[in-house]
Amino acid sequence: MDRLTSMAVFVKTVDLGSFAATAAALDLSGPMVGKHVRFLEERLGVRLINRTTRRQSLTDFGRAYYERCRMVLAEAEAADALAADQLSEPRGKLRVIMPVHFGRRCVAPIMLELAQRYPALELDLSFSDPIADLAEDGCDLAIRTGNLEDQAGVMARRVARQRMVVCASPSYLEMHGLPRQIEDLGSHQTIIYRRSGRVVQPWLFPRHGQPALEVMPVSRLRFDDLAAIADAAAAGMGLAWLPYWLVRARIQAGALVPLLSDQPGFLYDAYALWLQTPHLPLKVRLAVDTLAAALPRLMT
Repeated sequence: MDRLTSMAVFVKTVDLGSFAATAAALDLSGPMVGKHVRFLEERLGVRLINRTTRRQSLTDFGRAYYERCRMVLAEAEAADALAADQLSEPRGKLRVIMPVHFGRRCVAPIMLELAQRYPALELDLSFSDPIADLAEDGCDLAIRTGNLEDQAGVMARRVARQRMVVCASPSYLEMHGLPRQIEDLGSHQTIIYRRSGRVVQPWLFPRHGQPALEVMPVSRLRFDDLAAIADAAAAGMGLAWLPYWLVRARIQAGALVPLLSDQPGFLYDAYALWLQTPHLPLKVRLAVDTLAAALPRLMT
């Protein structure tokens, strides 16, 4: 007899509580259900179910074997689904939540290209800086940057690394001079990012073999919007510490000047997160693979 089929019959028997109910559910005869269970018991050399005329109960070994059978069957279904995915296209709704600016400027264009490539794929994109609860918010995928907290049942894959850069406008540098080392930052006007209205994000600088150096600039300008910080820096209001992808065009146009060029930029990791599942849906796997391939090119 086929072992996987017998395992499936055994699991269904345990779930439903009787041979008769299993026979009806699987369109088998009662004796055939018993035959599948006996096949496993004879193969293993140990009893799985104690059976009487009135009731049946799992043995201790049967209970442990039942749990393993469920895992084996789930993996077998996932393997079959994987093969089916190769012959199909991603389809249905894909809900992705992402940080506002990083999402709008970097993630969304890639997702739109994916939707153009696969007409059966529906996109539902949300832009929000607060961290989302994947299960509670009904998200297929979340994009997050920075350090991640361990979350049970959530898988993560790094899809990009954002390089941070200190920059200022030519007019500001002409008036206030050029900072040549990290220690000079304290004597300059700065524009800083404040998250959630109260938490000020320090500026980070890598150090070989040590934790990143944290610099907490003092500033009279505090925004919770990265684009607004870039605007203020371009207007000559002070130094800013921003992702390179956000200010690349202004740097190339000469509106902003990158500073501390001999200091390596801090790298913020960007992750794709999804709920752990025996079989990752094709639409989610394809989105993650596409982001991992395309996002790094936008970071340089």
